[in-house]
Amino acid sequence: MIPLTVSDEEGRLILIACGIFRKEIELLVQKNSWPVKTRFLDSSLHVDFNKLSAALTRSLSRCREDTPLVVYGACHPRMESILADANAARTPGQNCVEIVLGRDRFTEEISKGAFFLFEDWAKRWENTGFAPFNNRPDIMREIFQDAHKYLLAIRTPCSGNYKEQAENVSRLVGLPLFWTDVGLEHLEQTLSLGINEITERAKG
Repeated sequence: MIPLTVSDEEGRLILIACGIFRKEIELLVQKNSWPVKTRFLDSSLHVDFNKLSAALTRSLSRCREDTPLVVYGACHPRMESILADANAARTPGQNCVEIVLGRDRFTEEISKGAFFLFEDWAKRWENTGFAPFNNRPDIMREIFQDAHKYLLAIRTPCSGNYKEQAENVSRLVGLPLFWTDVGLEHLEQTLSLGINEITERAKG
């Protein structure tokens, strides 16, 4: 457990995170008794820069008296500028997959041609940005097979059973499906470092 104590007078600590992490972050906050409030944004926002920017900006504007930590990858080309305007910190990592898997495993799988699949994306495939191609399976497969060699479905200790949905995505894109079980160690370490950073900001 990582103890942190921040009084109301020092400002509340707020985590603004992609909804892809919701169950995992809620579990880790409870486990570590971190004194933070959480806000989660829809995980499909990463496919629309305008909507993502608007949602982040709106959420950060509500943190004027608080110290925010944004749990996102570099999911927007202006991410650092958006955060700087709000004096917010961001967890390190290129994207949500790297934050969960760690840089080494993420880089290894990318180099082998992986397309990563989380439970939320598999269950809400129509919101991932590929829905327009669902009626053109030939185009869908061409897009994926040109860039990837396999699907890697990620299961964390918080994941439910999404085997059927993952297999459906595999059929749609025409790529073989593999599974990996990962713990929350990388996510926990990333969050603890970020929370300690904003704790110091709040004290300062």
